[in-house]
Amino acid sequence: MRSLIGLIAVVVAASLYLYSLSLYLPAGPGRSPRPAAERQHVGTEETADSSEEPSSLKFPSDLEELRELAELLQFYKREHTGYVLLLFCSAYLYKQSFAIPGSSFLNILAGAIFGPYQGLLLACVLTTVGSTMCYLLSQAFGKQYMINLFPDKVSVLQRKVEENKDCLFFFLLFLRFFPMSPNWFLNMCAPIVNIPITFFFCSVFIGLLPYNFICVQTGVMLSEVSSLDDLISWERLLQLLAIACMALLPGALIRRFSQKRLKLDVQQNGGVDDKKVK
Repeated sequence: MRSLIGLIAVVVAASLYLYSLSLYLPAGPGRSPRPAAERQHVGTEETADSSEEPSSLKFPSDLEELRELAELLQFYKREHTGYVLLLFCSAYLYKQSFAIPGSSFLNILAGAIFGPYQGLLLACVLTTVGSTMCYLLSQAFGKQYMINLFPDKVSVLQRKVEENKDCLFFFLLFLRFFPMSPNWFLNMCAPIVNIPITFFFCSVFIGLLPYNFICVQTGVMLSEVSSLDDLISWERLLQLLAIACMALLPGALIRRFSQKRLKLDVQQNGGVDDKKVK
């Protein structure tokens, strides 16, 4: 009972912080108050304009909302870079720490707002830190709940970890490159099956790098594309090909290594059975 109360307290505190941060938006760039005389002349027109200004922020649920949010944050970033960075990092860590779906939208948003290099660095660091915070929260509050809710899956993961103790880090990389269980499940079960936090931290940073790279590059392309004609071009097609190669190369290397060293059998449907690789 204490663990549940502690978890609720952490969630409530983090939610209040994020909500208050989203409320106190700074003044938009170039939106200084008008003189009183000018306001009298424009009257109703100004009222109509002010009603169109965004009053709050929310997590995007589709690409249209994502594009609108990216444009809004790009607008604020021109003069309030620090605020936008703090808001983005806080929202990302909130999602990752509490295993809330939708991190792919934030990865795309990182590319659209911060560009390909800073966006990728941010996505990788925040994914790793947020996943580690989820690991620590599960270790402190969620062990018994995960075992009660997913006894079979936890048991299978525990057995695989024990079988691959001699190459545990590469086993964790394999799970990130070829996720047979959702990432949130791995984050929450890692402390239960005694995965060291150092192995966990490094495997998340490296293992999710291709996924983060694809999402960030998608965000960069979305921010630069204004029409379908811009997307269907040789330059864009070459960029997509390069992205695909960069994403597939690490996975191919880990898969080749796994066939020789890891004690698991990858089935065609993506599952894992108990047969050992000789």
